[in-house]
Amino acid sequence: MSTRTVGFAIADEDVPRLERLTQKFGRGNRSAFLREAMRQMEVIDRAERLAELQAYGAERSAAAGLQADEALAVVRRVLKRR
Repeated sequence: MSTRTVGFAIADEDVPRLERLTQKFGRGNRSAFLREAMRQMEVIDRAERLAELQAYGAERSAAAGLQADEALAVVRRVLKRR
């Protein structure tokens, strides 16, 4: 794995927090902590996108007058074609 050093600044009052979190989640390694933080942020990002997609699907189903079981049948039918 190739690496690159990337600098960023944090406020002085955030240094103890960074150190505490680095010890807990990065085993004292700031790079490991940052990788774990990025993984966690990706999980949150996926959950937010899924919620948006679910809301969109519910809105479209309601606009089409479909009940949940009917919408599920449409999804299954479309997926079978693939």
